Amino acid sequence: MYSEISYTSDDGLRLYARDYPAASGPARLPVICIHGLTRNSADFEDVAPWLAAQGRRVIAVDVRGRGNSEYDPNPDRYTTMVYANDVVKMANDLGIERAVFIGTSMGGLITMTLALRKSSLVAAAVLNDVGPTLSERGLARIRSYTGKGEQFTSWQQAADYISSINGVAFPANTAQEWERWAHRAFREQGDGTLAMRYDPNIAVPIRANKLRSTSMAAHFAFRRLARRRPTLLIRGGLSDLIELAQASGMRAAAPRMLYAEVPDVGHAPMLSEPAAQEALRSFLATVD
Repeated sequence: MYSEISYTSDDGLRLYARDYPAASGPARLPVICIHGLTRNSADFEDVAPWLAAQGRRVIAVDVRGRGNSEYDPNPDRYTTMVYANDVVKMANDLGIERAVFIGTSMGGLITMTLALRKSSLVAAAVLNDVGPTLSERGLARIRSYTGKGEQFTSWQQAADYISSINGVAFPANTAQEWERWAHRAFREQGDGTLAMRYDPNIAVPIRANKLRSTSMAAHFAFRRLARRRPTLLIRGGLSDLIELAQASGMRAAAPRMLYAEVPDVGHAPMLSEPAAQEALRSFLATVD
């Protein structure tokens, strides 16, 4: 269903991405999907094939320190600008000059940063439950579990843990859905234990108070992104990171930005929900 891409960052890390080929049809801009803080490319395992079936090549990245990408020996490099540089390097290696970006949570912040780092690369953007101002309520929840280095001895334990930190956002999830999520989030180690598929040291910048609710740079990046190209904000109706106040502020700052809300889901929609897919379908129909 997908091939594996391995490429080298400018500072020598081996990085990974999934490459879903486009279905036959006229050439259209590819889609680059970027996951959230503690997640990886497997988050897009449902939506990426759906997008590819509509005739778009889809590349879902593992940001450095996550999934199958190498961990950075210097945690100070776990920053959105470094992540953005990695995406630019990948695009250059693959000969991609323009793409549609879908960024979930941190992936959206990386997409905003790309609007500053290499604006010409971003033809259009989908911000999935993220923006230049974040709710402290949601940030506190994210800080509470990031980088704890949890290990478990069974997939049921892993699924229960995933449910414990994400149940507020996905109250209707079934046991099967939590188990699928656990398999995306954990890997089996040589001794049979299960460990999270990310470097616990991604929390080092967070503990240094670098994960802030807002900044002038974030607002500038958002305006650069959303005022200059087609942009869609997708918000989870139960989101504790982009609440209605933050969404309203984004819409006021970028009146042409499209907006869709996914009911009964919090931070962040998986983008396989009917409301999310309808919004994505309509949005992408306007982008060559």
